[in-house]
Amino acid sequence: MNNLEITGTAKTPSILFDAQSGVLEIKGRSIPENAIDFFKPLVDWLDEYSKETKSVTKANIQLEYFNTSSSKCILDIFKKLETINKQDNSEVVINWYYEEDDEDMLEAGEDYQSILKIPFKMIEIEE
Repeated sequence: MNNLEITGTAKTPSILFDAQSGVLEIKGRSIPENAIDFFKPLVDWLDEYSKETKSVTKANIQLEYFNTSSSKCILDIFKKLETINKQDNSEVVINWYYEEDDEDMLEAGEDYQSILKIPFKMIEIEE
């Protein structure tokens, strides 16, 4: 299975989904013109990945800002990861990074955590 790599822009996050290591990274800002179009390849990749996952999948999410349409798409990704987490011999951990003074981003992570049945780690980083 191929990795998924998308270079970030001023409006879209950088993406690195590594099938060999089971590490999925989303970093940057997410304010794309069309969030559904941007996130569709990620969801499709996860559908493929779910057929032969690693024993541990780590999702590292380090967003400085995302808009409302992105938040729905991010939830869709988390729901795919939740499904993978329910499979036999497959564990998923979401590492939610937020800057130390960014209450909004911490709260967003906590909101996702309350919706999903999947382990979340809130990780504070220095600005």
